[in-house]
Amino acid sequence: MKVVATGFLLGATIVFLLCTWAQSHGAAPWVGYVRAAAEAGMVGALADWFAVTALFKHPLGVPIPHTAIIKRKKDQLGEGLGDFVRENFMSSEVIEGKVREAEVAGRMGRWLAHPTNAERVAAEASTVLRVLVEMLRDDDVQQLLDRMIVKRVAEPQWGPPAGRVLASMLEAGRHEAVIQLLADRAFEWSLNAGDTIERVIERDSPTWTPKWVDGLVGERIHRELMDFTDKVRRNPEHEIRQSANKFLVEFADDLQHDEATIARAEKVKDEVMAREEVARAAETAWGTAKRIILESVEDPSSALRVRVADSVVHIGESLRDDPDLRTKVDNWIVRAAKHLVEQYGTEITAVITETIERWDADEASRRIELHVGRDLQFIRINGTVVGSLAGLFIYSIAQLLF
Repeated sequence: MKVVATGFLLGATIVFLLCTWAQSHGAAPWVGYVRAAAEAGMVGALADWFAVTALFKHPLGVPIPHTAIIKRKKDQLGEGLGDFVRENFMSSEVIEGKVREAEVAGRMGRWLAHPTNAERVAAEASTVLRVLVEMLRDDDVQQLLDRMIVKRVAEPQWGPPAGRVLASMLEAGRHEAVIQLLADRAFEWSLNAGDTIERVIERDSPTWTPKWVDGLVGERIHRELMDFTDKVRRNPEHEIRQSANKFLVEFADDLQHDEATIARAEKVKDEVMAREEVARAAETAWGTAKRIILESVEDPSSALRVRVADSVVHIGESLRDDPDLRTKVDNWIVRAAKHLVEQYGTEITAVITETIERWDADEASRRIELHVGRDLQFIRINGTVVGSLAGLFIYSIAQLLF
């Protein structure tokens, strides 16, 4: 385009020189009109060449003031462009209008409600979950679980909390169901305890007692045992049950206030926490969870992926069919977008400013010139043509008036 624009200038110059030569040799009057047009075209072409060149460099390398504007004002250009984008494209009003016009919630709901898309979401979510699980180091996760669960469970005393829980259950009468269950099971056991009682008596009775005596004793013990357990089962006020209640109340109080009982509870806790199963609880839990997750995400028909897909479809249908929900979600998105713009708009547009500041001045000028240079060369061409027409018009007026 530079060659074309320069060709127009050279063409106007050649026409001007030829017309000047012809006029010096007595050419016809019309040559003066052509000469005037060519002369004005030269002036227009040179003026626009200077204007276009001055944007990017010093014309002919001469440091004329107010030339090489892009090169000198690169940083200010970046700041101005960043301010322009922030004020006109990153304002809260513009963002809110664009987000509401987009109808994000409705479009997202229609897309998610389609089973194929829901399965795709489930597959992508499974991929992300698998990557996250594989990125986690087993030792780190196990240490975290150990600190957050196992160690935290072992830190406090077990006695007082257990005592408070037991006392609360006793006050609410929840223990009665447990005592009743134990009484019922004791009675059921006594019904079939005859053989056991007989074996015990045969084993421990004197060798000189007759068998029939042992049988009578065993039957009597069995009847008394059944009668006793039946009374305990049927009578909520039985002294055995009252004794059990009293024991539980005293035990709950001792767990909270008796140092010896608390110490025994701590000993039990230490024994439990020292067991290998408890010590490796975090490792076992994470290993099991990891295996289940990896197996589930790889299987399209797994319960995890099916449930995720069903949930996505349900969410999509809700967004698609519920206008109030769509409005609420759109309002959430608008508030989030406005918050991002208000809090981080300057940082976002700073990318433009900082990027242009990092450019080399000559390189920045060259890039911009290459990007818009074709249109700028048309300015030179138009300057030549418009200048020629203007010169022809002025010359014609002058000839008519004078």
